[in-house]
Amino acid sequence: MLTVALPKGELLKNSIRLLQSVGLDFSAFLDLGNRQLQIFDTKGIAKALLVRAQDVPVYVEYGQAQLGIVGYDVLREKQPQVAHLVDLQFGDCRMSVAVKASSSYRSPLDLLPHGRVASKYVNCAREYFHSLDLPVEIVPLYGSVELGPITGMSEAIVDLVSTGRTLRENGLIEIATLYESTARLIAHPLSYRLNTGNLSDVIAKLRSTVLVGV
Repeated sequence: MLTVALPKGELLKNSIRLLQSVGLDFSAFLDLGNRQLQIFDTKGIAKALLVRAQDVPVYVEYGQAQLGIVGYDVLREKQPQVAHLVDLQFGDCRMSVAVKASSSYRSPLDLLPHGRVASKYVNCAREYFHSLDLPVEIVPLYGSVELGPITGMSEAIVDLVSTGRTLRENGLIEIATLYESTARLIAHPLSYRLNTGNLSDVIAKLRSTVLVGV
């Protein structure tokens, strides 16, 4: 039986809508009264796991799910051993460097060497500043990263930005974009190669649906 790992949060509604368009209905996850973390589709031909976005590639990499939907930001940060299949063209956002608007920093290269940068995307932040040949201390934060510059603990942050409203309301501005991120379809590599559960048919339908903009 096909198993799909779905992300909690912002990507869930569009992920379910996309799967419905190819005959897989997991809309029960959208029921506010639902507390199940694993459900079968209405036809009983597939099941879905509802997990944290960061855990989607883990379930796929270890074979507990053959397919998964997750943001590119998670894939960049975690570098999981999964097959990257389709850009699903929703969940648009960007990974950005941000600082206090009242600071003098208007480019990452304005930051002082060995300054602090707070981020929950530790690997992406480290890779980015290494590419600039600018040595900084990456401070791991997993809550409200914006508090880093506000409290003076860090000079900058690297974080995912959608509308930019949270930054503006906290007196921060973006000074650089690392990359753009959207939702991606991923697969367990071996299942993909062996076409387990006629996986290729489901993937082809999803790819076609995305191409026609459904």
